[in-house]
Amino acid sequence: MNNYLHYKGYVGSIEFSEKDNVFHGKVIGIKPLISFEGDTVITIKEDFHNAVEEYLAICTKNSTQPEKPYKGSFNVRIGADLHRKAALLAHAHGISLNALVEDAIRRMAEV
Repeated sequence: MNNYLHYKGYVGSIEFSEKDNVFHGKVIGIKPLISFEGDTVITIKEDFHNAVEEYLAICTKNSTQPEKPYKGSFNVRIGADLHRKAALLAHAHGISLNALVEDAIRRMAEV
């Protein structure tokens, strides 16, 4: 099952509440909380699209820039020993630490 919806570059998670008999989700990858729900696949998709459109309209109204998910830059905090090993591994392969991490993520994403 694909647990994500996609719209205008935004990604929404999908979960099901057996207790409430409803699908619900939130936009992931940004700080503002944007949630949506529906009792069918069609209604949750519509509410997701409406939630994104409402967020964008609020940003326009307030003259603020909408937050964009997945800008291509993020910070990773790891232990000093693992940092050292990764840096030495990257150096041994003649690549940057950034390239090493990017390659590791790419390989994991292919699985």
